Amino acid sequence: MPRREHKIAVIPGDGIGPEVTREALKVLRTVSEKAGFEYQTVEYDFGAERYLKTGETLPDSALNELKEMDAIFLGAVGDPRVEPGILEKGILLKLRFGLDQYINLRPVKLYPGVWTPLRDKGPEDIDFVVIRENTEGLYLGLGGIMREGTPDEVAIQEMVNTRKGVERCVRYAFEYTRRRNRKKKLTLCDKANVLTYVHGLWRRVFEEVGKEYPDIEKDYAFVDATCMWMVKNPEWFDVIVTCNMFGDIITDLGAIIQGGMGIAAGANINPQGVSMFEPIHGSAPKYAGKNMANPLAAICAVQMMLEQIGEDEAARMVDNAIAKTLSSGKIKDLSARSGLHTDEIGDMVVRYI
Repeated sequence: MPRREHKIAVIPGDGIGPEVTREALKVLRTVSEKAGFEYQTVEYDFGAERYLKTGETLPDSALNELKEMDAIFLGAVGDPRVEPGILEKGILLKLRFGLDQYINLRPVKLYPGVWTPLRDKGPEDIDFVVIRENTEGLYLGLGGIMREGTPDEVAIQEMVNTRKGVERCVRYAFEYTRRRNRKKKLTLCDKANVLTYVHGLWRRVFEEVGKEYPDIEKDYAFVDATCMWMVKNPEWFDVIVTCNMFGDIITDLGAIIQGGMGIAAGANINPQGVSMFEPIHGSAPKYAGKNMANPLAAICAVQMMLEQIGEDEAARMVDNAIAKTLSSGKIKDLSARSGLHTDEIGDMVVRYI
């Protein structure tokens, strides 16, 4: 039987991105040898340095190249020398929209040995997934400003959802809930009592598609109630599906209850195309080059990538190694104050693999 081979684009990016990416790739190399698959990486220099030198963020030609990859690994994007929004829109949003990565997948999982600010909650209580629609809603950027800088200034930003966009996200969520096979419960997070047009569409689609999944329990929660229950009773959730803006907000809350940004990873998924995986902690420029950043979120992103490209055994190996690393008692903090260097944490995960 021929060995499996994958082609992976790597964008180390800015700040601590190159450092955590180095450790993530170290883990990928180790687990590939154990699980018996091959891969090749193609590195791209998109980020602040390239932009400051050339004025270019992500050219269309590169976007076409990326469509031929099996996956994209992103370290981090963001630099104080660049005006906010330029790199985020020019790289992150261009990738999401240009590659039609219409699912943002964010696991909220508390590993054993990790502190959570939720008193009396443990790993058995905090283990759910948020599925966020990733290419519509308020993030399309439709709207404008009139009479700017005057007392009569008007700012408009439109929330746009299509039947197609909502349905493919909801259907993915039902399929994922069935595949996850835990509580088999899917919660729609919306604000249908106020945003009656847009979230009325979400509710209708959720109910119609839900008829095809009689084995999945259907639940509803307004976004404000979702935030409340994520803190009070996170064990109620299995999978949450929601719109772009609400997903952006509640996943940061999820990151904190699972122990902080240092352990949180996310995926931008096109189920029929190429998907992108990243730690969500950002570029943290003040820690860049100091070998202080915790690479576990980047390593969690590798674990998610392995699942998506069909390397399930390797994904389990990495997940188990992360759990053992966190249970070792050697990591005092999931931030840059972990007590260990970036490469030392990467080496620990490698040893457990």
